[in-house]
Amino acid sequence: MLLQQGHIIITSISQAFQEFRANKLRTFLSLLGVTIGIFCIIAVFTVVDSLKNNINESMAYLGNDVLYINKQPWIPEEAEYKWWEYLKRPPMTETELRAINKNVSGLQYATLCYTDVLSVVKHGGQEANSVVSYAVTDHFDKLQTVDIQEGRYMTASELATGSYVCVIGEELKNSLFVHEGSAVGSYISFNGRKFEIVGTLKKTGQNVTGFNFDNAIVYAYQTAKSFKNLKAIDWGTDPLIMAKSNNSENLSDFKDEVEGSLRIARRNSPGAKKDFAINQLSTAMAAVDAIFGTINLIGFVIAGFSLVVGGFGIANIMFVTVKERTKVIGLKKAIGARSTSILMEFLVEAITLCVVGGIIGILIVLIAGFVISKTLDFPITLSINNFIIGISISILVGVLAGFIPARTASRLNAVVAMRSN
Repeated sequence: MLLQQGHIIITSISQAFQEFRANKLRTFLSLLGVTIGIFCIIAVFTVVDSLKNNINESMAYLGNDVLYINKQPWIPEEAEYKWWEYLKRPPMTETELRAINKNVSGLQYATLCYTDVLSVVKHGGQEANSVVSYAVTDHFDKLQTVDIQEGRYMTASELATGSYVCVIGEELKNSLFVHEGSAVGSYISFNGRKFEIVGTLKKTGQNVTGFNFDNAIVYAYQTAKSFKNLKAIDWGTDPLIMAKSNNSENLSDFKDEVEGSLRIARRNSPGAKKDFAINQLSTAMAAVDAIFGTINLIGFVIAGFSLVVGGFGIANIMFVTVKERTKVIGLKKAIGARSTSILMEFLVEAITLCVVGGIIGILIVLIAGFVISKTLDFPITLSINNFIIGISISILVGVLAGFIPARTASRLNAVVAMRSN
């Protein structure tokens, strides 16, 4: 019995491929809906998995035990994101940084960072535009991915005294030092000041907290104070305090300590609303997961429509196939073929058509993923689980689309079928 069923399955798969060759255009159009549907599902799953993995890698490196403190929250504190209220809040300064360093017992590191976009950075005859600058205090390199490629990072003394030294990203180095081997020891100028480059950074891309050091300059916060009013700032240059706990098991108490310290420093009474925001990666991830859920839902809706169209296409081609093979079905029944064997034959054929369409959709995702990884420097996560889901959905569509035509074929009367035209 098993051998007979196995023979039926193999024969049905063979007939399905014969159908491909005999009716290429008709089969292609029928498979198109299934291919698009499976592509949509797997593509959405792959993009979401890739984003999640990249975020999780950033979180694993940066740690979830770091608080990011500035004027605006990453997610709304109330039902509405009241940006006009957040805009009025005073910025973070060294006063708040000192309060955290002095009063928070669970603190390991804390740093202050002022971010700005420079109009022009110059070296010799070369210029670079839209360069991001990070004016930082000590320990910034302990809380962000600052990987030195050449030279060194700034010393605590240079940061504290406001020395005119800096480190630059790889993209900026390549823009300004086109014909020079090394940038270390050379000088660049911006905001009318001249800075010595003491180190260059490895290319890392943008991390989950928004830092991107590739086309950037990192220099001392004290230096920025000498030629900028860091209290009279725009929305996009809001200084940020980062505070890292020395005990990842006790983050709630650490956050409470930081909030209490800042309330005292800013004279926020215990019952009043605080005029600062404390952000965490884990909180942001909850919001990101909700967004990913919506993206998945949209992908399923688009894929659902495509699969319905594809399913009707497969059902149509199977009805045509039953019509074309009516006499053959009658002959098979006349020599003893069972109705279940006929039903299985056409059902397997429909499933084969859908699986081929699904495989084509998966192959397109694989090719697109490879191209994106190479051209955009964005790691794509290709999961075997997603491919299994794609094939499973293809089989399900094949069963649903092929069952009625297969049942129709299995219930044909042998004599009537042999007499048909």
